[in-house]
Amino acid sequence: MRILTWLVRGFIFFTLFAFALNNQQPVTIHWFFGSSWQAPQVIVVLVAFAAGVALGVFAMVPRWWRHRRQAQRQARTPAVPAPTVAGPTTSSPSDISFEHPPREGL
Repeated sequence: MRILTWLVRGFIFFTLFAFALNNQQPVTIHWFFGSSWQAPQVIVVLVAFAAGVALGVFAMVPRWWRHRRQAQRQARTPAVPAPTVAGPTTSSPSDISFEHPPREGL
């Protein structure tokens, strides 16, 4: 299995290396107010990819913080066992409580 993992990593590395070698042409990025930036095409693609990843991570940070606060709040309060009901009864959907299984690694 380790050999297969290293073969896949090597394939990805050499594919990206070939992409970088084939895209050495200089490109010009025109900004606002007449300013421009000239760099190799592979650098421009790398910067655009990194900016997209950073934007995605920053967009997810508030949700991660909210989830973490909820998990800490739930960890502080002791779990109250749900009451058991003997026999068939009718209950409204608001009376039903669902417990989620514990999540490993979070």
